[in-house]
Amino acid sequence: MAHVDDLTGVPLFAGLSDEELASLAEFFEVSDASPGMALVTEGAAGYSFYVLVDGAAEVTVEGETVATYGPGDFFGEMAILGGGRRNATVTVTAPSRILSMFGTEFRTLEQAQPDIAAQLEETMRQRAAELEAL
Repeated sequence: MAHVDDLTGVPLFAGLSDEELASLAEFFEVSDASPGMALVTEGAAGYSFYVLVDGAAEVTVEGETVATYGPGDFFGEMAILGGGRRNATVTVTAPSRILSMFGTEFRTLEQAQPDIAAQLEETMRQRAAELEAL
C-alpha cells in the first residue's frame, strides 16, 4: 500500500487534504521498476492506472517515441476510461518507483473525487487527440 508521502508530489492530487490523500493511498500498490521494463504494452487489455513517483519512462506508439514521463506523470487512464486496450507502450528508462491501482479502485476514485476524475478525462481526451494526429 502507498503512503501519503508517495502522493504529495503528484500534481493530479495537489488539491487533496491529508485525510483525502491517506484514503486515496489505500487504493495504490507501490512497486519498483528497472530500466527496460515495459509497464504497459500497446494493444494489450488495460486494467490498471499508474503514477510515476520517481524515475522516468518513455511512451511509444508503433515503435515511435511520442512522450517521456517523469515524477508525477500518470498513465493507463485511457484504457480504463476508453476502449479497454492500451494505445501505447510505456517503458521504464531509469530506476523508478510506480504506484498502480486496478480499474475497480479507479472507479471508486472517480466517484469519491469528481475533480480528479474530470482532470483524468480531460487528459484522456488530449492524449487521444494527440494519438489521432500521429
